[in-house]
Amino acid sequence: RRCEELDRLSARAATGVRRLAPLREEYDRVARLATLAAGTSADNERKMRLESYVLAARLEQVAAAATARLRRMSSGRYTLVHSDDRSGRGRSGLGLHVVDAWTGRERDTATLSGGETFFASLALALGLADVVTDEAGGVRLDTLFIDEGFGSLDDQTLDEVLDVLDSLRERDRSVGIVSHVADLRRRVHAQLEIVKGRSGSTVRQRGPA
Repeated sequence: RRCEELDRLSARAATGVRRLAPLREEYDRVARLATLAAGTSADNERKMRLESYVLAARLEQVAAAATARLRRMSSGRYTLVHSDDRSGRGRSGLGLHVVDAWTGRERDTATLSGGETFFASLALALGLADVVTDEAGGVRLDTLFIDEGFGSLDDQTLDEVLDVLDSLRERDRSVGIVSHVADLRRRVHAQLEIVKGRSGSTVRQRGPA
């Protein structure tokens, strides 16, 4: 009788193992997908998370849109490109490099000067607005405010940046500049001037209404 009981239990165990086999295969498949999406799988050559991979594709679009304006601001010198360079714990990041037409080399954006960093950031903001507008089903970003940064630009670069901003205005977009740079007063005709006083600040309009 004891042998019969052991045989019965053994048969039940074997049946249970067979039933678990498909679940084990499904678990292994899901686990492989999870590690692949997390960027920890040996099959993930870039060591990039799934969300980072999707964002990288968008970043390439933004960089391409930004480059169209960055070239104008930099007199054709700089182009923005997405970088897959690994950083941190060996995972690819969402980096940006500039290609310098003067040297023919690609380098990190951290090597840009203060003024160059400003107009590169401005070009990225405008590129992002373009991509959002193109993919948002007709939604337009019609107003853009830029806070400071103009003081780091030389006269030639300032003219080139303002030419780009003027081209936005000509396309029915409103551009607001927040700045203490006195030279902008003669270049921007419609102004709101903040005047400090003992009882508080007041707003004074200058130029066209």
